[in-house]
Parts: sequence; structure tokens; C-alpha cells
Amino acid sequence: MRYVFAPPPHPAVRIVGSTGWFPVHRIYCVGRNYADHAQEMGASGREPPFFFMKPADAILSVGEGETGVLRYPGLTRELHHEVELVVALREGGANLTPADAAGCIYGYAVGLDMTRRDLQSEAKKLGRPWCIAKGFDRSAPVGGITPAAWIEDISKTEITLDVNGVRRQQGRVADMIWKIPEIIAHLSAAWELKPGDLIFTGTPAGVAAVGLSDLMSANGTDLAELRVRVMRA
Repeated sequence: MRYVFAPPPHPAVRIVGSTGWFPVHRIYCVGRNYADHAQEMGASGREPPFFFMKPADAILSVGEGETGVLRYPGLTRELHHEVELVVALREGGANLTPADAAGCIYGYAVGLDMTRRDLQSEAKKLGRPWCIAKGFDRSAPVGGITPAAWIEDISKTEITLDVNGVRRQQGRVADMIWKIPEIIAHLSAAWELKPGDLIFTGTPAGVAAVGLSDLMSANGTDLAELRVRVMRA
């Protein structure tokens, strides 16, 4: 196959304990999957799950011991952090059942669903898509992926986010409204999932703005730390 110009590098994420990389196919995100966050965003109850997507090349892969750089994006004065557990798929399929989910999972990581909140709020008011608020460059920082076999029970995982050493967000995977097997099943009814898909599974309460030079440190039990500093564009 001949291309009219050289294709860009394929988006990929580091793997903990390996020199290999996890190639990214698509990035799916689950909205309002923790009750406390749903309440702070004006919703309540166990609503049907809803999803949005980010471009695969929105990934900012940060390895162990590294600090990634997120350039403050244009058109916003409210760049918000949302710490999330990320599920990496090694297999896919359509119309999967929750029982099928475990066999699809390669591993887990912590990630940040960075959001231009002011643009999202305006889009909601006008009934427009959120793409400009969610899918900008480097809007999906992800730490190293830990293989699922290394995690005894992912439901016991706790995810946290500190900004400049101060705790902003904290939540347990067990507190998700829609559990990981259910998320995978719902997604597979709408899209045929593929190896390389990443799923951002929702954020707990405490989302807030970050500014220039702020250092975000995201952690998950038995998962690699994700460190990202916000810098001038």
C-alpha cells in the first residue's frame, strides 16, 4: 500500500514491567458513573449508561517515573481534571454479555479525562455535541497498563487524584454505578469492540480546574502512578 505522505505513529500506551506497547484502537468514555459525581453534575439515580469518545491520538502516554506535559488548550478558561480507572481490551466483539467481559480485558491503568468545562457547559445549553470539550490534543493522559493477571480483585481498587500534593478526588471501583462487565456489555451493543480499545470508566466527585504549572498525580491501588504537569501552550 502506498500513501501520499508518511502515516503518523500509531497511538500506544506503555505496559508496566515490559518494553512492549499497547496499541490503541479507540477510546470510549462512560459518563456519570459514580453517584457522587452524578450529583455534583446535576443528575441522580442509576440512569442508563451513556458514552462519548475521544480520538485515539488524544492519548498522552506517561511511563513509570516520568512526568507528562499537558499544554494548556486554547478556547478555555476552565480546564478540569477527571481521574478514572482505564480498562484496556485485548479482545472484543459485538453483543457481549457481562460474563464475556473478563476474557476481553488485557489490563488496567489510571487515566485523566481532561475537559474544557466551559465549552462543555455551553454545548449542553445549546444542545450541541461535546467533541470540542472532550476530544482535544492530549486530553487523555494514561499511565502504564498493569496486566489484569497481576490484579487480584479490581473492585477493591481505589483511585485518587492529588493536585500539587492536595487531594482532590478519591473513589472506589466498587462504588461505580455500572460495573466493568456491564460497561463492556453495553458498549458492545452499540459498537463492535476491538483489541486495543480503552475504556475510561467514569470519575468520582471532586472535579475541578487546573492551571499553569499545576502537577496532577493520579494513583490506583496496585497500578502505576500517572503524573502530568500543565504547561503553557
